[in-house]
Amino acid sequence: MLRIGQGLDVHAFTEGSFVTLGGIQIAHTQGILAHSDGDVLLHALCDALLGALALGDIGQHFPDTDERFAGVDSKILLKNVYELIKKNGYQLLNADMTVICEAPKIAPHNAAMRECIADVLGVEINQISIKATTNEKMGYLGRGEGIFASAVVLLQAV
Repeated sequence: MLRIGQGLDVHAFTEGSFVTLGGIQIAHTQGILAHSDGDVLLHALCDALLGALALGDIGQHFPDTDERFAGVDSKILLKNVYELIKKNGYQLLNADMTVICEAPKIAPHNAAMRECIADVLGVEINQISIKATTNEKMGYLGRGEGIFASAVVLLQAV
């Protein structure tokens, strides 16, 4: 049996010198405003995985009202989510993700992010796809006020 899930996440920029994206820190002129480390890519991936099995969303499992998750490394959240997926008898076939922002540039970090995510999930790198685009200077993303990510996953029963 196959299951498809979709996840989305967005965070505003704030003062800082880096963003965490795809499990790695990327130098930037701003940081991410978030309760956790603000990794929109991993948050979208968590929601896609949870959604594929109708297990709720990241906010239900790791609420921002719980101080245990303040500043948490999103790789920990992703690992916990994927353990739940496996516990429910599924495995990841592939994940396809997109980041939308004007900056920072994603392409120079694409391979490192894919490797990090594959490592956290214990899958092959060719099961992880990350793409990026800008918002063509339109809206809050185009004005450089934040960063957006989407993820789609395909799960298979084991």
